[in-house]
Amino acid sequence: MWQRSVCVGLLALALGYLCVLGPELPPAALRQLSASLLGTLRRARSLEARTVAAWQAAIVRPARGWARVAVGVNACVDVVLSGVKLLEALGLEPGDGKDHAVLSSGQDLGEAFSHFMQRGAAAERFFSDAAAFQDIARTASEHPAAQLYVGGNAALIGQKLATNPDLKILLCGPVGPRLHELLDDNVVVPPESMQERDEFHLILEYQAGEEWGQVKAPTANRFIFSHDLSNGALNMLEVFVSSLDEFQPDLVVLSGLHMMEGQSKEARQRRLMEAVASISDIPTDIPIHLELASMTDQDFMSNIMHQVFPLVNSIGLNEQELLFLTQAASGPHASLGSWSGIPDVGVVSDILFWILKEHGRAAERASDLTRIHFHTLAYHILATVDGHWGNQAAAVAAGARAAGTQACATDTIDTSRVLLKAPREFLTSHTEAPAKISLNPDEPVVHWHREGISFHFSPVLVCKDPVRTVGLGDAISAEGLLYSEAYPQ
Repeated sequence: MWQRSVCVGLLALALGYLCVLGPELPPAALRQLSASLLGTLRRARSLEARTVAAWQAAIVRPARGWARVAVGVNACVDVVLSGVKLLEALGLEPGDGKDHAVLSSGQDLGEAFSHFMQRGAAAERFFSDAAAFQDIARTASEHPAAQLYVGGNAALIGQKLATNPDLKILLCGPVGPRLHELLDDNVVVPPESMQERDEFHLILEYQAGEEWGQVKAPTANRFIFSHDLSNGALNMLEVFVSSLDEFQPDLVVLSGLHMMEGQSKEARQRRLMEAVASISDIPTDIPIHLELASMTDQDFMSNIMHQVFPLVNSIGLNEQELLFLTQAASGPHASLGSWSGIPDVGVVSDILFWILKEHGRAAERASDLTRIHFHTLAYHILATVDGHWGNQAAAVAAGARAAGTQACATDTIDTSRVLLKAPREFLTSHTEAPAKISLNPDEPVVHWHREGISFHFSPVLVCKDPVRTVGLGDAISAEGLLYSEAYPQ
C-alpha cells in the first residue's frame, strides 16, 4: 500500500513539473506526456477506487422514472443478533450441521444454523411449534445485543425506496404498532393493513471466520426463522391489490410467496391459486417486480415458476434461489448440488438465459417476464429481453453500489473498507460458444448479448467487516428498480 502512495506522490510531482516546463515544450509532446502520466496515475489508484469512480459516471437517472410505487405483502419486525450468542443463550451445544425444511425444536434450529453457517449461505425457515418459538423469540428480543428493525422483503424494499423524497410509497402487509413506528414517514400504510400485534422474525447473523463448535463461516451471512401465520397465508394480498385503484402506482413490487411454505401442501396450493387470481387483476400496464427468497419445496417453486412468473415483468433473486429454481425445473446445470465459492458467471448466465427463453415473453407464449436481477456477494447481473427495459447499465451499477454502502452502513463507498472479489476473467456461457471477458475496473459494467437477451454485469465491492447483512438483497433490488426504466408496450 505504501508503494502505491509513493508512486502517486511522484506522479503528482511529475505533473507539476510538466506544468512549469509547459511553455518550453511543444504542445503535442506536452499532451502526450500529460496523458501518459495521467493514465499511470489512474492505474496507481486501488481497484476499488477506480471502480467507484467508474460507477459515478455510469449511474444516471432514467429518462422516465417512477413517481408512485406500491409494495406488498410481507412485513414484520426483525430481531437481529448474533446466531452464536443466541444458541449459547438457549443452552444449545454445537453439533453436526443438518438442513431442515421446517424447524420444530431448538435442536433443529442449531443443526440448520450450523449447516448454512458452514457454507456461508443465507436461508429462511418456518418454525412450526408456536410455543417453542415464543420462548426463543423472548430470549432473543431480551438479549442485550438484540436490535429491532423493519423486516419482511416488502417492508424493506418500501423502506429503501422511501429514502427518495420524490417517491410516494404504499406498503401493504401485516403492520403492527412497533413496525409502524419504525417505518419511514414517506411510507403510507392503508388502515386495512394495520393489525394489533406485530409479527417477529429472528435474524441470526454470523461474521466471516466466526466459529460455532467445529463450524467456521467462510463469509458473513444470516439465518432467518419465524412462526409467522399472517405473512405465511399472504393475508394482506387482496387488501394490497384492491388498494391499487386509489393509489395508482407506476410500479408494483410483490414479495412473500416463500412464506407460504409453512402451510400444508393443500392449503399452500389453494392459496397460490387465489394469489394468481389476485395478481391477474393488477392492470397490465403497471410493471410488476417479484422478489424471491429462500425456499425448500421444489414442487412449490416449480408451481410459482409456471403460474406466477408469466404474470410479472421482473424478478429478483440470489445465487441460492437461482440454483434451487433450475433444480426444481430441471433447467441447465441442475445437477450442480451447490456453489463452490463465487458462483461461476457462465453458469449463472446460462440459467438466467434459460428462464427468460423458457418462461419469459415470446411471440408464442403469454408471459410478461422480461427482466431478472441476479445478485450474489461478488457481482450482479441484469438480464433483460430486448426492447422492454432501459438504463440497465446504470441500474446494475447502482445495485452494486448499494450493496457496498448498506453492508458497511456508510452513505458512500469507503474504499478502505471494501474489496473487489469478482472474478477478473470469466466466460459468459458453458452451453454455447462463450465470450471470454476480462474485467476492467475503469469500465466495470460489462455488457453481452445472446439471442435477443442482454446481460449487464457489475462487480460488487464487498464490505470487509459488514455491519448488517439483513435486507441486503432487498436494498439491491430496490436500488436497481429505482434506476430502471420500463418501456411502454
